[in-house]
Amino acid sequence: MKRLIQSNGRSGLLEFTREGSQLRFRFTWDDGAHDTGLCEAVETAPGVWSLLWEGQSFEAIVEPEAVIVNGARIAATSLDPRNWSPADAHAAASGPARVAAPMPGKVVRVLVAEGDTVEEGQGIAVVEAMKMQNEMQAPRAGVVRALRAAAGDTVAAGEGLATIE
Repeated sequence: MKRLIQSNGRSGLLEFTREGSQLRFRFTWDDGAHDTGLCEAVETAPGVWSLLWEGQSFEAIVEPEAVIVNGARIAATSLDPRNWSPADAHAAASGPARVAAPMPGKVVRVLVAEGDTVEEGQGIAVVEAMKMQNEMQAPRAGVVRALRAAAGDTVAAGEGLATIE
């Protein structure tokens, strides 16, 4: 499987293949740098993975437009590997970004309004799940074009909260 990744102003390609109970992965950034590795992986629920890599444990939630690793949301777009090109990384960085709830919960506060200009990492909404409040952040700078949740709403895992263009 291949996914375009955007993180901290960088974009690149994440490729991974299953090898028994392990996943082999390779990150290739747009500047040519790359990281590779092999990690233990167990899918604990649909789209939720428990990973063990170099002695550290990680939880990864795979969404249509993001991967959330230990609570940190990274913009990611699934690709058909037959159609991928490096230009796709730039196109994904400039397209709409979706802010989604990483787990079921209740929206405690909405921190922005439609039309607001936001910076990467700026808080969009606070979702309470399992008695913990989690701030959902903008994956990139842009303008809030749609808000799909209000304070008091109950949201499902992966449910969209906002769209940023």
